[in-house]
Amino acid sequence: MPEKETLSPQETPQETPTETKASWRFPKTFWFANIMEFCERAAYYGFFIVITLYLSQVVGFTDIEAGIISGIFLGAIYLLPPFLGVLADRMGFRYALIAAFALLTLGYAMLGAFHSKAVVLLFLGVLVVGAAFIKPLMTGTIAKTSTEANRARGFSIFYWVVNIGAFLGKTFVPYIRQGMGLEYVSFFSAGVSLVALIIAVLFYYPDQGEVVQKSFGALFRSLGKLLINARLMALTIIIAGFWAVQQQLYATMPKYVIRIVGEDARPEWISNVNPLVVVICVLFVAQWMQRYKAITSMSIGMFIMPLSAFAVSLGPWFQGEFGATVLGLHPFTLALVIGIALQGLAECFISPRYLEFFSLQAPKGEEGVYLGFAQLNSFFSAILGFSISGFLLDRYCPDPQTLPEGLSEAQIAEYYANAHYIWYYFVGIAALAGVALVIYSIICKMADARKARQSAA
Repeated sequence: MPEKETLSPQETPQETPTETKASWRFPKTFWFANIMEFCERAAYYGFFIVITLYLSQVVGFTDIEAGIISGIFLGAIYLLPPFLGVLADRMGFRYALIAAFALLTLGYAMLGAFHSKAVVLLFLGVLVVGAAFIKPLMTGTIAKTSTEANRARGFSIFYWVVNIGAFLGKTFVPYIRQGMGLEYVSFFSAGVSLVALIIAVLFYYPDQGEVVQKSFGALFRSLGKLLINARLMALTIIIAGFWAVQQQLYATMPKYVIRIVGEDARPEWISNVNPLVVVICVLFVAQWMQRYKAITSMSIGMFIMPLSAFAVSLGPWFQGEFGATVLGLHPFTLALVIGIALQGLAECFISPRYLEFFSLQAPKGEEGVYLGFAQLNSFFSAILGFSISGFLLDRYCPDPQTLPEGLSEAQIAEYYANAHYIWYYFVGIAALAGVALVIYSIICKMADARKARQSAA
């Protein structure tokens, strides 16, 4: 899942460089910021891919509790950046970034060292604050260290860096989880965050420039306006349906594949199929769809999503048709790879065009403020998607530790015979969201046409 750019409402690009021609030359602060973002993404995704496993196997939460806690954790990370961006402006980017990486280093280290439920919840909260701080600081730094001429190139580099960080973080983690133990993954994330903290202390000296500061009151008023804007909230909830399915990469898939395939399974590597497909395909899809409206592109992606969830459910069919291995993979693993690849393709159609379409629905002159809350869809989808996942895992693919003792292998297998039913629920959610988007676009066209006729009269 590629990084979704989160803008803070107060973010105003300051063109510290003076070049007027597009180039690949950027100040040192730009490159240090990208190195720190690489570290932060490697740390975050390295831990997040195993968060539900950690909460269940190490801390002792049930699948349902782990799903709810993970959903609130992720949702808060997407809800808080605009508000912490206000605080970052007052602290200054340098001190705010040092504070953010100090919180992340502390949070990850404490999650590795202590596993009582109360302590874990406390330091998950510390991680939320640190991670939510990072988002507006990093996008703000990229904007301030680039010119209008090369800003697109700057954010392209940033986009690649965050995806490479996420990819490599998840690639390295299985060796720690399987070789040392699941609890040691947090120490890996703490170490990588510490590297970023050292870079921030020694090398990060941004030119703050002029900052248009927003008050917390202004942000709450903007959020209130968005919540009562029927057109924008409808779009937000519909797109949340897409992300609720997409987030099963982290909510359901790790436990599902380990419980079905075995402890040797590597869900971290399977999840990397998504960013790999996005990096390969997104530019081609963008070029192909540029002649079409954003709503058309998003609709195509939304109707690929039910197919992706259905493909993931085909593990038992592959096993029945081809036996224990297919192309060198376990049948359930192959189904996941195909489904996740389709998810990545759907994301290429949806994610790049969502902010564009969202901004067009915002009131004239308030696009920047509204875009600060454009990721509310991720807030809703995280809580919905992870919570549903916990209940579905508990019903169809339960934690082996919760099964009665003394069962035979055949009896244990009965508990997992319908595990693939989980994905049928997400087929339904994705299909419902796709139909809802089509209906939404029709209603918006009719409303716009009626408004145009009234204006002409």
